[in-house]
Amino acid sequence: MALGPHKIEYEVIAGWEQMPEGWSFIEVAGVACDSHDNVYVFNRGEHPMIVFDKEGKFLNAWGAGAFVGPHGIFIDHNDQLWLADDKNHVVHKYTPDGKKLMTIGEPGKGADTGYKIGESPVKKAAGPFNRVTNVAVLPSGDMYIADGYGNARVHKYSAEGKLLFSWGEPGRGPGQFILPHGIAVDSAGLVYVADRENSRVQIFSPAGEYLREWTFVNRPYDIFIDDQDMLHIAEGGFLNYMHKRSEGPLPKHDQTMICPPEGHAPIARVTVCDPDGKIAAQIGGENPILPGNFVAPHGIWADSRGDFYVGEVCKQAGAVKRMAPLKPHAFQKFRRRAG
Repeated sequence: MALGPHKIEYEVIAGWEQMPEGWSFIEVAGVACDSHDNVYVFNRGEHPMIVFDKEGKFLNAWGAGAFVGPHGIFIDHNDQLWLADDKNHVVHKYTPDGKKLMTIGEPGKGADTGYKIGESPVKKAAGPFNRVTNVAVLPSGDMYIADGYGNARVHKYSAEGKLLFSWGEPGRGPGQFILPHGIAVDSAGLVYVADRENSRVQIFSPAGEYLREWTFVNRPYDIFIDDQDMLHIAEGGFLNYMHKRSEGPLPKHDQTMICPPEGHAPIARVTVCDPDGKIAAQIGGENPILPGNFVAPHGIWADSRGDFYVGEVCKQAGAVKRMAPLKPHAFQKFRRRAG
């Protein structure tokens, strides 16, 4: 387990986003910043992409009707957006103002992995995609894609959208996955995969060779790595999984971790650490409804100032219904304190 003193402090900025009157995110699947620190919020409301400037002023919105299941977002060095639509089994490339440039995958057609929603888990690895989850793009334009809910693979693609190679299979051993949900690459080319239902981050060489893993995380959903190679990990924890204990035992096909491993806190949180796993900050507490705490953190990104943004999927996690009439937050900004 990685240890280390907390060296970075943050404060939550409530009400940062200046939304048009009557608009709602519903829930936020992913968030990312461009080179100007504009913030792109990929959400499941009527306006799937909502854009704010670095001070929270509304700039633009687009994407109505373009996505079946908004999920992951990545903005590359050229300010192009890569958007994973898990329910449509595709990854799209867009311009910042919403012009589609490329689609990877066959819309509506999932690879044959034996996975059936509510009936069967992933039984075998297969070609891309089956409910693809997230993307990480290299400066060269090549990319790694986590293929997640209905598969157990990571795929590397060229900038032109050609499949180069893949790795992974269902399981709990090294190089195996149970829901590879988030993915990121550091400056050395190492690939970090949020292996969500194994409650670990696995680390691979650029060629997909297993190197090591971190098990101090609480069901990691997403990973962002900044220009200083600091990792920001959104951890879903164990308090707000989708199946409730009152509903009886989980179906046999469901591989969701419902109990934290020994020594783990059950809370959802954000961990900031270096590539050696030395923790610099952890944010989050036991009462998820309070500002600065989390219900179901699903997407994370940090801007050039070191501030970071977290999107949450509270409706999908069942928290909106459970916490009514209180309204859990779908999006939060955290400002890095000077020091």
